[in-house]
Amino acid sequence: MIAVPTVREAMSADIDTIRQIYNEGIADRVATLDESLKSGADLEQWWNVHGGRYSVLVAERDDKIVGWASLNSYSQRNAYRGVADLSIYVARHARGSGIGSILLERIERVAKAAEFYKIVIAALASNEAGRALYGKMGYRLVGTYLSHGRLDGVFVDVIALEKMLA
Repeated sequence: MIAVPTVREAMSADIDTIRQIYNEGIADRVATLDESLKSGADLEQWWNVHGGRYSVLVAERDDKIVGWASLNSYSQRNAYRGVADLSIYVARHARGSGIGSILLERIERVAKAAEFYKIVIAALASNEAGRALYGKMGYRLVGTYLSHGRLDGVFVDVIALEKMLA
């Protein structure tokens, strides 16, 4: 029987595991347009812009981090103060086990408490597992950016999704 994961605020001691999970997403070419694996210094820089309203959560199962989610700044313009951009990654060995749903449900609660009224996501159109997760959790497809970015030199489509929290 698979243990039910716990979700908690990330700590600086979690940065390396967060980096490892993110690097799996980069290597698998299904979750991000990043092509180069991230270093510890890269993740330290990322970590330094989080905190306060821009929470990072981790999911743990059997005392090991198996996924993470973060609220990121959508725009520096005050008009978008209530909109958060979302990142969510699940460790390769834990994908398909419900970790994504648990993290999304929890990060949405955190976002509401931080007075965000909307979460937006940009995802690779080819990420079928991500699309299924977002649809299941009530995210609305806003549209598709055709040939929006390059991955390994090939143009790829990116979908825009949103969920109203209020």
